[in-house]
Amino acid sequence: MAFTLQQLKQYDGSDPSKPIYVAVKGRVFDVAAGRSFYGPGGSYSMFAGKDASRALAKMSKNEEDVIGSLDGLSEKEIQTLNDWETKFQAKYPVVGSVAE
Repeated sequence: MAFTLQQLKQYDGSDPSKPIYVAVKGRVFDVAAGRSFYGPGGSYSMFAGKDASRALAKMSKNEEDVIGSLDGLSEKEIQTLNDWETKFQAKYPVVGSVAE
């Protein structure tokens, strides 16, 4: 299933009846198993319902970094993002992709 960024926002954990989704490199992961991390009040709640690629690459929790753009990232940041992607793949199911 393809999600627009607007649709993805519906899965930010604010509605307990819905799963929590986080996108990484255009793929949407169901992170509901990590609700204590990604749900409201969790340490990574700012990523819920968004494409967190840039923030993960930069190891940032700043709101302005919680976007899908990889423009201007260093090689080291890209490698960090790839490591995060591997962790997500191992822990969480892919439920779709981010629509362009």
